[in-house]
Amino acid sequence: MKLIPKIYIPAIASFFLVLIMIIAFLASRIFYSIKPGEAGVRWSRFSGTEINHIYQEGLNVIFPWDEMYIYNIRIQELPVNLNVLTKSGLTVNLLLSIRFAPDFKLLGVLHRHIGPDYAKTVIIPEIESVLREIIGTMDAEDIYTSGRKVIIEAINNAIEQVAQRYINVDDVLIRKIELPETISEAIQFKIKQKQLVQAHKHIVAKEKQEALRKEIEAIGIHRHNQIILQSIKDQNILKWRGIEALHAFAKSDNAKIFVVGYGKDGVPIILNTETK
Repeated sequence: MKLIPKIYIPAIASFFLVLIMIIAFLASRIFYSIKPGEAGVRWSRFSGTEINHIYQEGLNVIFPWDEMYIYNIRIQELPVNLNVLTKSGLTVNLLLSIRFAPDFKLLGVLHRHIGPDYAKTVIIPEIESVLREIIGTMDAEDIYTSGRKVIIEAINNAIEQVAQRYINVDDVLIRKIELPETISEAIQFKIKQKQLVQAHKHIVAKEKQEALRKEIEAIGIHRHNQIILQSIKDQNILKWRGIEALHAFAKSDNAKIFVVGYGKDGVPIILNTETK
C-alpha cells in the first residue's frame, strides 16, 4: 500500500476541515427534519417546484442551493371575525371557526400556485366573499330568526369553491352571530309580541270551541228534557229526577237511605240515617 507523502497531509487535512466547516455551515440548508403531521415540497433552483414527489416525515437531504418548504398537513382551526353589512346597511358581526387541511397529494401544486399562506390567500377571502353577498340580501330580522341556516348553506357553497384550490375544508363552525344591541332588542320585542298575539288567538279559538261545546250540550239537555216530558203523563220533571236520584242512591254501597214518602210536589223525601 502506497503511503501519502507527509508533505501532502496538512493540505489534505485542511481540505477535509474546510469541507466539514462548509457542511456544518450549510447543514440547515441540506438536512431537513420533517416532523409527524408535516410534509415537504422541494424547490429546485434549476427545475422549479417539484410537484410529483412529496417529502414525508423523517430526515431528508437536498442540495444546499435548493429549498424545502414544510407544510402542516393535519386538520387546523382558524378563527375568523367578520363584519358584514345587511340589506339595510346594519353591521353584523360573525365569529367563525374554519377547520381545514391541504390536500396531501396536491401539495406541490398548492405550493406552486398559491403558496404557504394559502389560508389567508384563499380560504378566508372565499368564505368572506360568499357571506358578504348572501347577508347583503337579508334584513336584520331574517338574520336573527333564520340567518344561521342560510349562512351555513352559503358556507357550503364556498367550501366547494375552496376545494378546487387544492384545499380540504373539513367544516366551518358559526360561533356567534351578533347584531347591534338596539336592533337585537327591538327584534326580540317584536318576536315576543307576535308570540303573544298567536297565544291570544289560540285562547280566543279555544273559548269559541268551548262556547260551541256548551251550546251543543245545552241543546242536547233541552232535547233530552223535552223527550222525558213527553214520555211522562203529568209532565212532572222534578218527580222524574227524584226517581233517578233514588235509583242512584239505592245502587250505592255506602249510602244508607230511608225513603219516607213523597213531598207535596211528588218528589221523594230522602233521609240519611247517619244524620243526627
